[in-house]
Amino acid sequence: MDRHHRPPRRGLLSPLLLTLATLLASPAAWPQAFPQKPVRIVVGFGPGGLGDTVVRTLAQKMAESLGQSVVVENAPGAGGITAASMVARAAPDGYTLLLVSGQNAFSPYLFKSLPYDPVDSFSMISTIGTFHFLLVADKDSPLKTVEDVVAAARRDPAHFNIGTISVGSAQHLSARLFATMAGLDVPIVPFKSTGDVIAALRGRNVQVGMETVTGALGQIRGGSLRAIATTGSTRIGFLPDVPTIAESGIPALARYESDSWNGIVAPAGTPPAVVRKLNQEIGKALQSPDVRQRFIALGIEPRGSTPEALREVFRKDAAKWRVVIEEAGIEKQ
Repeated sequence: MDRHHRPPRRGLLSPLLLTLATLLASPAAWPQAFPQKPVRIVVGFGPGGLGDTVVRTLAQKMAESLGQSVVVENAPGAGGITAASMVARAAPDGYTLLLVSGQNAFSPYLFKSLPYDPVDSFSMISTIGTFHFLLVADKDSPLKTVEDVVAAARRDPAHFNIGTISVGSAQHLSARLFATMAGLDVPIVPFKSTGDVIAALRGRNVQVGMETVTGALGQIRGGSLRAIATTGSTRIGFLPDVPTIAESGIPALARYESDSWNGIVAPAGTPPAVVRKLNQEIGKALQSPDVRQRFIALGIEPRGSTPEALREVFRKDAAKWRVVIEEAGIEKQ
């Protein structure tokens, strides 16, 4: 044998080929391989609420496209911390997701400590919709406009109450922002549920309430509640006669705007290819006519986004509501 001739270096080639084969077989390398089993979306509230209803509508449509079940799991408790903790600790493989909202963004200012970081513990995927709140009164109330509300509250602040659900909720903070901007020194009375707020309105224990469109819409259409104004920057399409608070003509409220949103995130470290796949599937579901119709009927504007845009929504909401929370003197739990 020629001493200058060397046989192939099989000892080096074999590990390289093995590594290449492993990478090619990896689900992260081939996004079309995802999912191989059911996907779970964890919701930090009980069944039947707005977020729960919205995500179940989305999950059903996603399952049709993915060819795998998309299961919604309710994990209520501690203002959404229970659910967020579960997902933050889950394997970063795209099979465990979390429904998030504005409350997730400003939670660091409501709680003394969190077992996760609201942004860095998660891989952002997409927003799924935005929604406004309504300022409402009992049908027989003399309060018909925002001007009526502000005048009555200034005239007798000791006997004027605004009802919302729990302290630190988006409804509660929206009411607090309204009172602060209007220069009102009136109690914001928290209740356990939307039903309790409506009962207090009907019993005149509170003079106005701040609620989600979904929570109040049935009572408005049934004639037992009156919609005074919406908190958004624009009117709601199916309630065209209800003005925005900013349209009230009161200079102090000219820039008032409060809305909320829902989105989907995964544990931090989820492979980019899986994030892209989920983002595409969510976007596709939100374009479906039946999903859009259902969302709009619930008072939600279907709206997907890039992961980067969702991260920016977190940042802006945190900055805005931190000021409201601190000015209101809401004690951290």
